[in-house]
Amino acid sequence: MFQLTHANKTLDLSSPIVMGIVNVTPDSFSDGGEYTDFEQACRHVDDMVEQGALIIDVGGESTRPGAAKVTIEQELARVIPIIEYTAKTHNVWISIDTSKPEVMEAAVNAGANLINDVRALQVPGALAMAASLDVPICLMHMQGEPQTMQESPSYDDVVDEVTAFFELRIAYCEAAGIERERLILDPGFGFGKTLAHNYRLLAMLPKLHEFHLPVLVGLSRKSMIGNLLGRDTDQRLAGSLAGALIAAQQGAQIIRVHDVAETFDVLKVMSATMEQL
Repeated sequence: MFQLTHANKTLDLSSPIVMGIVNVTPDSFSDGGEYTDFEQACRHVDDMVEQGALIIDVGGESTRPGAAKVTIEQELARVIPIIEYTAKTHNVWISIDTSKPEVMEAAVNAGANLINDVRALQVPGALAMAASLDVPICLMHMQGEPQTMQESPSYDDVVDEVTAFFELRIAYCEAAGIERERLILDPGFGFGKTLAHNYRLLAMLPKLHEFHLPVLVGLSRKSMIGNLLGRDTDQRLAGSLAGALIAAQQGAQIIRVHDVAETFDVLKVMSATMEQL
């Protein structure tokens, strides 16, 4: 059984939980521009908590292919007010979706409990900063950079290479003083991977359990759903729910989604069934 701890909070991961996404960005692939207004973003947080999200993941910079980079100041202005509101209003875990050490520090000081880094602490200064903040950290695999990652992703064996990446990053984290029990692994669906790579990773997700660490999966509304089914972003709910269910059945502990209520229902039905076995 896994659990995460930070300060006086403990998060039980004995059954899969939902992480709700708040993108405070104008250009995210699915909900860009929807929550740039502070009041709208706050209401979205309220709704997701009411619907069953136990983690709220706040991001201020889009990582979709071709997305523009933002400055530290821009990112802070976007995410800190939402983190402060969530910490003051709700008793949930707050995740900061960032790769910048300066944003990590400010976010944790504002109330964030978890760092969710698509670059796995590879930005200069991020590893030392994460070590100093004493919060859990999600390490994600990505081949290349967001601007170019989908141009021609290539692997000899995607599962072996993702596994080798995590072995290396875990070693770097431990050498920097980050306790192993603070780490979460995310295979990075859609980040430098073809359609075949994504579904191979989903099928082989149990391979990541060899690390004996929690696994986070985020495939909500992604192109691996849309390209397979021929669906636009706003028509990918059924495919996203199928992916969430498969990921949970494959042992993922945290499911990162846009559609919290529907995903929560799926996981609740699955858990009730598994309890009878």
